Amino acid sequence: MKKVGLTGGIGSGKSTVAKMFEDLNVPVYYADDRAKWLMVNSVELKEIIQNEFGTESYIDGKLNRAYLAAKVFTNRTELDKLNSLVHPAVRKDFDKWMENQNSPYVIQENPLIFENENEDHFDVVISVIADEEIRIERVMSRDGHSRGDVVNRIKNQTSDQTRKSKSDFIIQNIDFNDTRSQVLKIHKKLLA
Repeated sequence: MKKVGLTGGIGSGKSTVAKMFEDLNVPVYYADDRAKWLMVNSVELKEIIQNEFGTESYIDGKLNRAYLAAKVFTNRTELDKLNSLVHPAVRKDFDKWMENQNSPYVIQENPLIFENENEDHFDVVISVIADEEIRIERVMSRDGHSRGDVVNRIKNQTSDQTRKSKSDFIIQNIDFNDTRSQVLKIHKKLLA
């Protein structure tokens, strides 16, 4: 079974592309969602985060997202530290999930493949890209973040230029129908 990494910057449309692969009956593991789940439900991971970022990281046993976001999205060192704590837990969870799949290939949708230098964990890496202005508009309308917040997050992520140089496939996600066509072509190649 091939392990395919699907990545892209914030607002690029990774989740949209992942859903398109799911429509083709490809199992998709959403690393961001699982990371958030593990940060709330893994006793071991919660302890590690509190030790590194303080007890304010959790309020009444619930993850204090605003507190952590304020710490990590304006400081690359802190973001790298958080990723280094969460990443091993996600990798372990993904490997366990993979054992229960029966498909020629599976996809891990993960915005941080290159940031975590995790590309070697995959047989194939697909990057979803879109113009920065489109990404900013998507995130502002989707999440209600200010333009400045979105720009800061983009600055803390791998550039599309680097993604292009390190990926096996690139999906330019501007037009929905064109994107679906690109997904279908890649799907056929992955099945070959």
